[in-house]
Amino acid sequence: MTPEEYDDWIVDEIAAYAGDLAQASGSTLEEAHLRAEQQTKDLLPDGPASDGVHLLRVLDGAGEPVGVLWLGRHPQRRGAGWVYEVRSEEARRGEGLGRAAMLAAEQVAREAGWSALGLNVFGHNPRARGLYDSLGYEVAATTMAKPLD
Repeated sequence: MTPEEYDDWIVDEIAAYAGDLAQASGSTLEEAHLRAEQQTKDLLPDGPASDGVHLLRVLDGAGEPVGVLWLGRHPQRRGAGWVYEVRSEEARRGEGLGRAAMLAAEQVAREAGWSALGLNVFGHNPRARGLYDSLGYEVAATTMAKPLD
């Protein structure tokens, strides 16, 4: 990802992550946006040049950009990697691009010397959960909530 692509992507990334956070946590979009901004700033202090970070464009068979893959060091497990984001354009979902991106993530992780690759998936995203299950990811923890309205 070039610095110019990063500048466009980071705005969209924060907005998308904030939307997922708000939906998953029940917080307001404003609260979630502030949280998403802070977390992103902490994880990418030097933008695309942040140490240990891999920001990659996902390309289709014609070489057109259709998504993004963000990998970094695992937040808790030394020597492992973490998938912070894998996203493809809404109109292109279901074409195997996410699967291809995740397989590429595994290759990048191996080349980085990481022993494992972890990720989080929001409960409201069963399609992503199905992809990760089919790729051999196993549940390491489950967080649950019940609204009490």
